[in-house]
Amino acid sequence: MTTGTVRIQRAPDGVRIIAPDGAPSVLDATAGIDVAVLEVRGGHLSWTVLADSAVPAAVIDDVDSAQNWVWAVFGEEVALALAAGSGNDVTAGPARPRIAAAARRLAFAQWATRWWPASTVDAIPALDAGLLNREIGTLAEDCDLLVDGDDALAPAGLPVSGLPGRADDYALAAGAATAAVPSRLVLARGAGGTDWRRYPPGLVDASERAVFWEVARAAGTTSVRVSIVAAPSLSAVPDHLRPWATVGTAAGTVDVALQLSGDAWFGESAAPRGSEAGVSVGVYVPGFGVDGSSDGAGPEARQRVRNLVRQRLRRAAETTPDDGPDAPLLAEIDAAASDPDF
Repeated sequence: MTTGTVRIQRAPDGVRIIAPDGAPSVLDATAGIDVAVLEVRGGHLSWTVLADSAVPAAVIDDVDSAQNWVWAVFGEEVALALAAGSGNDVTAGPARPRIAAAARRLAFAQWATRWWPASTVDAIPALDAGLLNREIGTLAEDCDLLVDGDDALAPAGLPVSGLPGRADDYALAAGAATAAVPSRLVLARGAGGTDWRRYPPGLVDASERAVFWEVARAAGTTSVRVSIVAAPSLSAVPDHLRPWATVGTAAGTVDVALQLSGDAWFGESAAPRGSEAGVSVGVYVPGFGVDGSSDGAGPEARQRVRNLVRQRLRRAAETTPDDGPDAPLLAEIDAAASDPDF
């Protein structure tokens, strides 16, 4: 396990922060989609899944409870500095490397339940939720010094049919809404991706090519149609989790209700003014997630996550045994074995 240096600070509300320079924490104004967070006794640990550094950031609201594990994850020098209240450039190195590695691995597994970019369009297979949750349970037992095993388990996901799809079929299903019909004049059309933070996992394909839209005029009315590739193997969704689309122009926006039909979400509405020049389309579930700055969650960040996942799947497909601290999860190995591209 690698070592590094951390700073120990006291926030105005009494919370203590242990963090390497530039490390993400739960106190950040916006949460990046690359940040894995682990709730632990007395606080939270966080890592970015895109970096090799194994030293996490810690936000501690109960120092007495946290001291039971700080020494194991950060080392005795950090534990002593935390007890003193502050410290700069304190050397951090786990006294129990196995526990520290298991904590990071558990955080990654929990991250995967939320941010794994499953996509039929991009040929990124979904992870088996049952297999992933079982490994989370096993890792939680290995981390019993830090976490309560019951709290570590991921919530049940959306129902899936279990039937694999083909990328071409999904793209055709979503694109069907943009097919021209007689007496209908197409004014503009386009495609794009979605902000993963604005809806629960398992609803929408994570590709940057998952959203299709078309503005057309017929019988004196200008309308906008939206179609979005559904998440792999999605079969049924409760009404309160059905996504909506926000269609916007410089002159205004309209919200479009979406209905699941086959392998895609569809919706149509009167178009906002100025739509003949093109529109922006956002996908969201009412009351879920954040709406605002795309910092840490825009197209470039999403592509970095996809690159990481593809790299891990290629690694999972290798036959050479891999028992490193960041070795593929069992669910990743299963996903790679089920997809001939890996």
